[in-house]
Amino acid sequence: MRRILLAFLLAGAVVPNIAAAKTVRVEEASIDQLQAMMARGEASSVELTRAYLARIAAMDRKGPALRSVIAVNPDALDQAKALDAERKAGRIRGPLHGIPVLIKDNIETADRMATTAGSLALKDNVTGRDAPVVAELRRAGAVILGKTNLSEWANIRSTHAMSGWSAVGGLVKNPYALDRTACGSSSGSGAAVAASFAAVAVGTETDGSVTCPSSINGLVGLKPSIGLVSRTRVVPISHSQDTPGPMGRSVRDVALLLSAMVAPDPADPATAGAVRRDYASGLSVSALSGLRIGVIRPKDLPADTAARYDAALAVLRAGGAVLVDVTPPKLDGLGDAEFLVLQMELKADLNAYLATTPAAVTARTLDQLIAFNRDHAAVEMPFFGQEIFEMAAKTGGLDDAAYKAARAKSLRLAGQEGIDAMLKAAGATVLVEPTYAGAWLSDPVYGDQYNGPSAAELPAIAGYPHLTVPMGLAKGLPVGLSFIAGKGGEATVLGAGYAYEQRAKARVVPTYRAQADVGPGLEGVR
Repeated sequence: MRRILLAFLLAGAVVPNIAAAKTVRVEEASIDQLQAMMARGEASSVELTRAYLARIAAMDRKGPALRSVIAVNPDALDQAKALDAERKAGRIRGPLHGIPVLIKDNIETADRMATTAGSLALKDNVTGRDAPVVAELRRAGAVILGKTNLSEWANIRSTHAMSGWSAVGGLVKNPYALDRTACGSSSGSGAAVAASFAAVAVGTETDGSVTCPSSINGLVGLKPSIGLVSRTRVVPISHSQDTPGPMGRSVRDVALLLSAMVAPDPADPATAGAVRRDYASGLSVSALSGLRIGVIRPKDLPADTAARYDAALAVLRAGGAVLVDVTPPKLDGLGDAEFLVLQMELKADLNAYLATTPAAVTARTLDQLIAFNRDHAAVEMPFFGQEIFEMAAKTGGLDDAAYKAARAKSLRLAGQEGIDAMLKAAGATVLVEPTYAGAWLSDPVYGDQYNGPSAAELPAIAGYPHLTVPMGLAKGLPVGLSFIAGKGGEATVLGAGYAYEQRAKARVVPTYRAQADVGPGLEGVR
């Protein structure tokens, strides 16, 4: 039954005929390089799109079989053709004109593709409408290349989930070591960009879902301030913490993508103050000079990651940054408060979203989703259950005093008493720390086995910007350096991250090894 369902769902992922495509090299190409190719007449948007489609066809279900793309857009070539015609007529919309972009499959697009959030319950969720963030990308000239796989329901279904797995898309593999996690929930966006299936992709984050897969797949990823990018028509978890975010192989590419994503949205009141700006134009290698940075030194950092962190701090210091050690405060009860908020907002926000889906979607409430999963347990719950769904279904509404208290507590602890307090204590503009340690083994029995610290929690809860930039490999696995600032500090973290990136040049191209570089004599050891 599962094979039949997957075959049906993936029928939309059949790549258009590319046999006659001119050979265009897109591996590791930046947005600027792709634009230069089009400007010189060396490649058209159609040829770039065909090249990416050919790479997906060769590597996503064949070869390393990354399973990072749920569906390619059957209209991508037509979109590229129209944008080529605009270029020929002298109209170039901006840096993204004709650039193929991948979209996480919990974000609606008006193309002939379902928005599934990885669940078979949404296999018929073909809405024919763009999320505002996708509409902004179209306005900027992007080609919507396809939808990326993800941790089902953005990793909010179970406490024992295996990141990167969904019933629709299967398990995403890490391009640096195929037996390792690609993290989540934007696992497909992370693996796809690392493998050069597109120059950039859009992910979403509630707590770590852009920054973890970016760090673990050797990418740059930005979780923006809440209210900078619209969340309308994005399958929700939490209106307090959800946000789309850009993912790419360089800070400049991420800045270019972010610049095209920002806009106020009347349907999302949090974005009332969002202002379009060019985040790429101000990037400078001198941004570290005189910048005061608060340094967080986690106690449980694996030795190999700690060595990469020490090297990264040396780069920051050499660039002129003033480094000041800060001690993270004790924030008792933060995790419990956040978890209660996520449960209660999940119930309210997901019910509101499902009510807007097409009539063909029969699971239209959280309770009905729970029933659907039970009825289709063999394909929906072969590895882990739905404990969080069931807990959320039992919570009260958003007028519940417990919800309001938990939200106020989590916001105070993460912001005022957390990030704000550390920045003030150090007299700093930016905080840095390792984003995560290296990727753990994908484990269908026990689920995710996080090893070491996470930099994601505080900025996710506070709604502040969080940028991760590659700081090299530890035992063959990518690790990232986090830059965190106060709300609205996107330009600050992008500037610091760019200056670090240009000096460190720490990103390493993936080689699709069967397993990580564990050292002499340990090959085959798990």
